[in-house]
Amino acid sequence: MRNGEELEGFDGEASSTSMISGASSPYQPTTEPVGQRHGLGGLRCDLDYLRGALGKIKITEVVLALIAFICIETIMECSPCEGLYFFEFVSCSAFVVTGALLLMFSLNLHTRIPQINWNLTDLVNTGLSTFFFFIASVVLAALNHKTGAEIAAVIFGFLAMIVYAVNMYLAVKKWRMNSRPQNSRQTSDYIRARTESREVDHHPEIQRLDA
Repeated sequence: MRNGEELEGFDGEASSTSMISGASSPYQPTTEPVGQRHGLGGLRCDLDYLRGALGKIKITEVVLALIAFICIETIMECSPCEGLYFFEFVSCSAFVVTGALLLMFSLNLHTRIPQINWNLTDLVNTGLSTFFFFIASVVLAALNHKTGAEIAAVIFGFLAMIVYAVNMYLAVKKWRMNSRPQNSRQTSDYIRARTESREVDHHPEIQRLDA
């Protein structure tokens, strides 16, 4: 009987010891879902953005700018060449900048740099790309030699201009929607501050109490 009681007491002490050691152990089982553990420094592809209107437009812009750049690069002879060089610069710059913005938005990298107004940045990029694609396409259409590559470059240049214009319109709408809550918050804070100052002016005893 004594042996049985001693065994039971030993088992109780062992279980309590294991509970204490488990509570104090730094290697506790985690409850974090497996789906939230991202590789590559937490990068993940935002499929909702790519499937949305802005994501599809961004992809279209990158493709059109790349095709226009490839078409202009296949031209071996030109005279004069200023229009060709300008179109080459515009299409290459639009491809690089828009591609970088596409990566920033699709991988949610822009959320790591909140100091930059990314909606305004996208608006400026689309506005400048629309303007310069229009100028470059008009100049190339006026100075081209009716070759297939030049005609294709002009066509894709105007198509890119149209897509960038649509993106600029959507960017303006998004920028206004995001700026409205901030403006309304600033207005409400100003009205509240003015109301409090008027109450203090009308009730000087508040100033004496605060003093």
